[in-house]
Amino acid sequence: MNEDTIRLVTIGRMLRGRWRLLAVLTVVGALVGYGTSVVFPPRYTASASVLLPGQWEERELLTQVDIATSSSVVDLAAAELGWQGVSGLELRDRVTAKAADGNIITISGTADTPARAQQLSDQVAQQFVGFAARIAGGGTDPDAATGTEALRKKVVETNRRITDLANAADPGRTVEGVQARTSLEKLRTSLEEAMTKLDEADPANDKAGMVVMGPAPRPTGATPPTRPQLIVAGALLFFLLAVVGHLVAVRMNRRLRTEPEIAAALGSTLLGTVDVPVDASVDVPVAVPGERRAHRSEGRGTRARIRRFLGLDTRWDVPTPQRSGDEAGRRIRYQRVCARLRNQLPATRRLLVVVPHGDETALRAAGQLAAEAGSNPLLRVVEVSVDRPIVPDSDTESGALIVLSAGSWTAEELAGLAEACADGRHEVVGIVVAGPVLARPTRSAGGSPDHTTPALAVRGHATGGSV
Repeated sequence: MNEDTIRLVTIGRMLRGRWRLLAVLTVVGALVGYGTSVVFPPRYTASASVLLPGQWEERELLTQVDIATSSSVVDLAAAELGWQGVSGLELRDRVTAKAADGNIITISGTADTPARAQQLSDQVAQQFVGFAARIAGGGTDPDAATGTEALRKKVVETNRRITDLANAADPGRTVEGVQARTSLEKLRTSLEEAMTKLDEADPANDKAGMVVMGPAPRPTGATPPTRPQLIVAGALLFFLLAVVGHLVAVRMNRRLRTEPEIAAALGSTLLGTVDVPVDASVDVPVAVPGERRAHRSEGRGTRARIRRFLGLDTRWDVPTPQRSGDEAGRRIRYQRVCARLRNQLPATRRLLVVVPHGDETALRAAGQLAAEAGSNPLLRVVEVSVDRPIVPDSDTESGALIVLSAGSWTAEELAGLAEACADGRHEVVGIVVAGPVLARPTRSAGGSPDHTTPALAVRGHATGGSV
């Protein structure tokens, strides 16, 4: 796993290298969002308000909210609406209610059209008011209601008799008359207070008479998520998944990027790094190892064209090649590597230059290195597959020099390459790491030697025999 921190420059490099793929995935996500909106058509919600007069506690309001969405109320609304194929059980999932400030219950109904949503909320509100009125008044015992009315009549008659008695009593001439009049007034006051308390205790007086506060306004827009929202959400989701997938792939990338890691995996000494020029006039992506040959053979196929269009035939997670100096500066690097080889070898020897198959940068570097070395030492270049590495047996060569590019191979692949050299009785005398650099465009008609493989580089595939 790559332990390097993912920085904004990495995300920018990914957007530049995979912008076509990200654009295609974004369009696919938008189409998926559109398809979801077709499968789940838009819904509209309308709300009606019901006012509850009197004093109500919070728990009583919650009880009324439950009554408003109960099966008794919704079934009555469904029967009154008479929508074909829509039962009360289905409407129960479309009706909601909540208690607002000021003893107001808001009843919301959801349907597939604005008109139906308005009808549903209005009808449920009306049925709720009627049902609550029946509970408050219709559920009272008729005998008790008759008795209460008779009691009121008796109280009125008693008050009249008290007035008559007070008028008939001695109007303040004697102590007994004053006491009688005072007692009668106290009796009148007690009766009035008792009737007031009786009226306040009657639930039909305060908690009946709920009022629907006008018809529900017809909704002008669909309930979220709307079709545009689903399309945008699908496009954004696919884009983010693609970006996260690329970043996770970078974190999980086990290809070795630094020279010490490569030298440790191969168990040999790093002799130096060399530059391989590429064309500076075009964008220079790095090909995926092992796939460039296939693209050459299938360059005219539909699959290859699609891969090139989406940028899948190139590596995006490698840094952009830096600008190189002149040809003389690049040759100095090759000459120094050749000098280190001569210092390590006791006499003129032949060496096998092992290049991982598909590493075009390393192959060009090996050819240039062979041209600079000349006959001291004489280098023979072979390409070895990292999947099943087979290095030719030791014949005239007395060692192996491994040339590869950084960031292309894992530690396991390089370890297998070193083992293949050991099986072929080749001692790995050193490692050369090649990196692409941007070269200045040349004006020569014959082409620059940097873009051709020198003739001294004997190129071939490792088959176990001579090439």
